[in-house]
Amino acid sequence: MSDTRPRGGNSSAISGIARHGRLKKAGPVGTVFGIIGTVLGVLVVSSLVLTGLVLYQLQANIGPSVDIHPNQSVAPPPGVGVYPGGFNILVVGDDTRSGQGGIGAGPGSGGALNDVTILLHVNADHTFATAVSFPRDMVVPHPQCSKGGRAAGLPMNTALSYGGLSCVVTVVEALTGVPIQFAGLITFDGVINMSDAVGGVDVCINGPLIDKYSDIDLPAAGTYNLSGYEALAFLRSRHAVGDGSDLGRISSQQVYLSSLVRKLEGAGTLSNPVTIYKLATAATSSMQLSSSLDSVTAMTQIALALKSIPPSHVIFAQYPGTTGGTGIFAGKVQPNIALGNQLFSLIKADTPFSLGAQAVNRGSENAPGGGTSTPNPTDTPIAGAAVINGLVGQSAATVTCAKTRPLSHQ
Repeated sequence: MSDTRPRGGNSSAISGIARHGRLKKAGPVGTVFGIIGTVLGVLVVSSLVLTGLVLYQLQANIGPSVDIHPNQSVAPPPGVGVYPGGFNILVVGDDTRSGQGGIGAGPGSGGALNDVTILLHVNADHTFATAVSFPRDMVVPHPQCSKGGRAAGLPMNTALSYGGLSCVVTVVEALTGVPIQFAGLITFDGVINMSDAVGGVDVCINGPLIDKYSDIDLPAAGTYNLSGYEALAFLRSRHAVGDGSDLGRISSQQVYLSSLVRKLEGAGTLSNPVTIYKLATAATSSMQLSSSLDSVTAMTQIALALKSIPPSHVIFAQYPGTTGGTGIFAGKVQPNIALGNQLFSLIKADTPFSLGAQAVNRGSENAPGGGTSTPNPTDTPIAGAAVINGLVGQSAATVTCAKTRPLSHQ
């Protein structure tokens, strides 16, 4: 191509065109800023693309959802940000063996029962949370569900078989008077995936824990990092903890859950993007979600609301009940409705509380030396919180050990 630019003294005749030889050289600072600007530009574009791909993948992981309130419209989640106000989430553990790759097969195998039912309440300003576990054998009124189940009293864990996740929601709402906005159903493989995602959970036991029914063998007292199948086996173990009842197992499960909360809050786990992605992948691919929770936006909002609550502001409690009853309560757990109403009146009023004098704790005890784990100096109990007596439970900041039971009892 010929050069048609004016030469010699006419070089300035055409305005707006600079001669190459006269371009101002960039100094070292300008060069550095140019490189940084270019790199930042590439990173921003790459991050936007990566975020879009990740969100697309996570959303694609979510399977068919469940309408837990068929006769009520569900408002779409607001924009990305912390969920506005308080909310309640029902987490249900399904003991089905279907599609679990043989997990859980063997002595005591069951299926399609909500053997774990936990209602998580987060208060309006996201400073306090309560997780209430409902004993699987507690006999409670059952409203009508899609497959029947209307009765003055049936075991809590039969609700799933009478109408799936929405039926469990209906039963818990009828018992507690608390509206449930969100719900999720997790199976054995989901528990395995979630425990792997956080890199295992440290669990203390006060003696050997050997359970042929759940297939766990921890040979001596001490603290074990449990992940994968071993974490599932610990959470399922009933015969080898406490007094062999589900009431004892709930307490040992709270040992695990409290340690999990401390790990998430204290080790920067929720600030690690790799861990967050693993958790999100496990949750979206391993859980059946309510239609109110089946979007990455809704899940993100809830995660942001939970992220800032310290362990001492998280209370685990059992719904109160007694054994040794007669009639429909024979061999089952009879709910203490008066104490249960006291508990849920505080929850409905969004009132923080602490556990006072407790009932007999069958499945856990304070760790040797007692005390609490406080990952940061701001993690202290809420001053002036109400006190409720007669429950069994613990603060997530309290370090506890599961009480084990000799193999001879199995």
